[in-house]
Amino acid sequence: MAIPFRRTLAALLLLLLPLPADAADGSDPVQLGPRPFFLVEDMDDGPLKERLRQCKAGPFSRSAFSIAHRGAPLMFPEHTRESYEAAHRMGAGVQECDVTFTKDRELVCRHSQCDLATTTDILLHDDLAAKCSVPFRAASGGMKAQATCCTSDITLAEFRRLKGKMDASDPDATTPEEFVGGTASWRTDLYASRGTLMTHAESIELFKSFGARMTPELKEPEVSMPFDGDFTQEAYADKLIAEYEAAGVAPADVMPQSFNLDDVRHWIANHPDFGRNAIYLDGRYGRGGLDPEREATWAPSMVELAEAGVTTLAPPLWVLVRPGEDGKPEPSAYARAAKAAGLDLIAWSLERSGPLTGGGGWFYQSIGDITDNDGDVYELLDALANEAGVRGVFSDWPATTTYFANCFGLD
Repeated sequence: MAIPFRRTLAALLLLLLPLPADAADGSDPVQLGPRPFFLVEDMDDGPLKERLRQCKAGPFSRSAFSIAHRGAPLMFPEHTRESYEAAHRMGAGVQECDVTFTKDRELVCRHSQCDLATTTDILLHDDLAAKCSVPFRAASGGMKAQATCCTSDITLAEFRRLKGKMDASDPDATTPEEFVGGTASWRTDLYASRGTLMTHAESIELFKSFGARMTPELKEPEVSMPFDGDFTQEAYADKLIAEYEAAGVAPADVMPQSFNLDDVRHWIANHPDFGRNAIYLDGRYGRGGLDPEREATWAPSMVELAEAGVTTLAPPLWVLVRPGEDGKPEPSAYARAAKAAGLDLIAWSLERSGPLTGGGGWFYQSIGDITDNDGDVYELLDALANEAGVRGVFSDWPATTTYFANCFGLD
């Protein structure tokens, strides 16, 4: 059938139109999708909602305030190429590879050294499943199904055979096929048909192509160190930095993270160009009960951390806020003390709690009583950014933080 002339002409004219600025230089334009707009409309009426409504038309650009937590794992398998690419399209200016190591000491991107049973299809490869630290055990007699598979159980070549999936498992499974299911109802398997796993070095090259800053987290080993005789914790920390040096990445573009303060001190002492940007992930809430309102529970103190050369502190969301007299979140004593000591703050992790109608769970525990709808995520961001002065927020769906950052001019 002949194509009408006017349709052919229209097609030619479209080809002659200039590309958007982002597309012209080979990068992807920022695409936020419907979620940020849904969240704004879900907010309680007030000045903040009206301010955010005024930003609906954009334009939207990437922001270092918007930090991709494992990529975009609300809907994509975490720490996969597809997850990172989705986060980039949503405007994340900083990308994260959680770093652990394989049996042959190669660095790879996984949230935990021993999460392969729940984040990949390893149990569906009989030969690799047999190498797991704890091979699959079916649910039986009141015992839940189990499996523990570590990156250190397999070589890099074997790791490359795996496919990422949504982080989940079925505790009542009687077969490996059943065990790898269980995705939460508020997430999706819609984008889990592909999950390309990545080495740390590959993530660096991908993030360089995005023009993004990078924030690798040195994950705590779940095997005894030194591993295999002589791979010490210090060698592990050094290897992470060495892969950025080998790739020619400027230290200013790298913010290495660790929950282990000794790792941060090691980077400060031995790799000062990278160490000055290192992030101390504050996990002290799990070891004796850090109370954000009681300075006596913060050891080392904020001043001591600053004196040790720590520049950036990153606790979970709830540690930085408390309910204010107006029924909105406000900065906690912890947040105020950190800023007074000259420490930068980064918070984690937004969009990891599912629907907020029930208070938001663990990440919202200090403000659960004033959290009752999904739009409250923007009340929290307002308190973090515009009152506590955090410089960035990790999110499982970076479009949410990108929208807020653009609306308030946060680079």
